[in-house]
Amino acid sequence: MTDTQSQRPLDTSAGPLTAADRELLIGLTSTPTAAGNEHRVIAQIEQWLGAQTGLIRRDDPHGNIEISMDPRSGAAFRDGPPVFFTAHMDHPGFVVERIIGPATIELSFRGGVMDDYFPGARIVLHTKAGEALGGVVTGRGDLTTPDKSWMCDLDAETERVIVGDFATWELPEAEIVEEPLPGANPSQERGEVLYTNACDDLAALVAALVAMDRINTKRAKGEAVHDTRVLLTRAEEIGFIGAIGASRDGFMPKDARIIALENSRAFDDSPIGGGPIVRVGDRVSVFCPSLTGAVAKVAERIAGGPASVTASQKLSEKPAWRWQRKLMAGGACEASVYCQFGYEATCVCLPLGNYHNMAGLAEAQAGTNTTQPRVGREHIAIRDFRGMVDLLVGCGEDLPQTGGLGERLEKLWEDRKSVL
Repeated sequence: MTDTQSQRPLDTSAGPLTAADRELLIGLTSTPTAAGNEHRVIAQIEQWLGAQTGLIRRDDPHGNIEISMDPRSGAAFRDGPPVFFTAHMDHPGFVVERIIGPATIELSFRGGVMDDYFPGARIVLHTKAGEALGGVVTGRGDLTTPDKSWMCDLDAETERVIVGDFATWELPEAEIVEEPLPGANPSQERGEVLYTNACDDLAALVAALVAMDRINTKRAKGEAVHDTRVLLTRAEEIGFIGAIGASRDGFMPKDARIIALENSRAFDDSPIGGGPIVRVGDRVSVFCPSLTGAVAKVAERIAGGPASVTASQKLSEKPAWRWQRKLMAGGACEASVYCQFGYEATCVCLPLGNYHNMAGLAEAQAGTNTTQPRVGREHIAIRDFRGMVDLLVGCGEDLPQTGGLGERLEKLWEDRKSVL
């Protein structure tokens, strides 16, 4: 890749979102899923792939899915290793472990949610036969390892539940509403917010699919793009199991440049509406500096400036296309797995409200809540989602080798060494 290529302005025509994009976003984030029970999400992905041209699916022995562009059609790929966008297909949920009686079952919970949210919570049990049965969590079960379990009374007696069926929280239907955005500039700006069952990680998964469609279309029109691929993993919520399996097996080429996609709990300094986040690390590791810098460079080229204004700038000089660069140490993500196995990896995430469906989480953690914590729909800003698509399309078009810090340091030395 030449310096001229890595510095050229990017075409940000990835947005606005189409009606089909919005339908896919609402549909997939509303699809029931849990670690080890991702089959309904996979069915939706199969349906999406069936409407595409020039994309190839490949599965590994663990059920992870790779989507790539057919090398036999379209423009030649840019020189260099493949670029991967990765996202996981599961979300915290329940799995039936024991059937106690005609309307009483014991379910393990696969994912990280505070115990306070379970007693009295409503769930929906999804049977292998495709039925949806309501129930209520009544208390703790007997299991403690590897997952805790909870007892549930179903709304009606049934003989159709079997061990291995799974359940999700009972939540209102998904919707997009317009409301003030915490990360807006100016602060009173309003924007669209998606409220849905499972943004984590299905919203990022949809962003990867939408970006892949855009990149594939550009290539079909004769534009040079990277060999860009999507890797969709299983069982992330119980310890990155799918990502570990893919990494151990070398399912991705060892020279692959991996951009893990996530939905991460929003904080005051990483607000919803502030744009997609180039995540430099998580609570267990710091990601590959050169790749993180390269992704940040793409964001700078789209925005026309850095994520935050410098001390010599006014706030009004902040770019209109917003993005953020943060550590996001509230949790861990698959980028740490890939780095541990020797891959060049980093992360881009969406700031997320009601992380893991825990409404009022800050108050619950602090013990300042005055009522029992209850689950709620996760939510993201549509603007942040659209920004993630823009950023991924930019990375698929032209991802530089580094963020260019080395070149800037050399130039600074040549320009200023005379003062020494």
